[in-house]
Amino acid sequence: MRHRALPKALFALAVLYGSYALTGCQAAGRSGAETVAQGGEVLPAGPGHGATFLGAGACTGRGRPAFGEVDCGGGQATASVLARYYGPRAGGPRCPDTTDFVLHITAVDAGTSESESVPEGYACMRNLRPPHPGDPGMGGGPLTVPGDCVYTERHGVVKETACDGSRGREPEFRVESTAPARDDCPSATDLYVQVGGGAPVGCARRLS
Repeated sequence: MRHRALPKALFALAVLYGSYALTGCQAAGRSGAETVAQGGEVLPAGPGHGATFLGAGACTGRGRPAFGEVDCGGGQATASVLARYYGPRAGGPRCPDTTDFVLHITAVDAGTSESESVPEGYACMRNLRPPHPGDPGMGGGPLTVPGDCVYTERHGVVKETACDGSRGREPEFRVESTAPARDDCPSATDLYVQVGGGAPVGCARRLS
């Protein structure tokens, strides 16, 4: 996805909405997915509107060609920032489970001073009003959390879908809980799903 550099308080953003395929493999009568532990540095949010571009607690409206920061009490506000991080999302901190979508911010140098340079980073966003695709079972959002459902996309790969079947694909498994490792999942687990975070293994049961 391409990014654009924009002047002053608007910066290049790419939006990550949907859920993605999770790799897996067959093992001892079960299928599963490995995960990569995540960590990184938090980008601190300054006090007040605009102190840090899209800092935690800030709001944005859906604009073109970019998402801009707006007053949370105004009519243009559509989503708020749950968390804001430096660096690329790959290998960075996991967004909160209630995240509906992620804004990826391209590094921008305004060319006048260091204070006007914005580092690469990402903001974890929550819609101010429904729908909330990141909620458990809704089949959307950038994370897989307990209560979400998945279906088999191809051998060894599963993908999230709505638990009520409203997203066009019938669910086959539901993530019942998360655990630090496969051995910590309940014995009745049918599928291991990569979910990331501190408990990176999703323990899923087959739906009848």
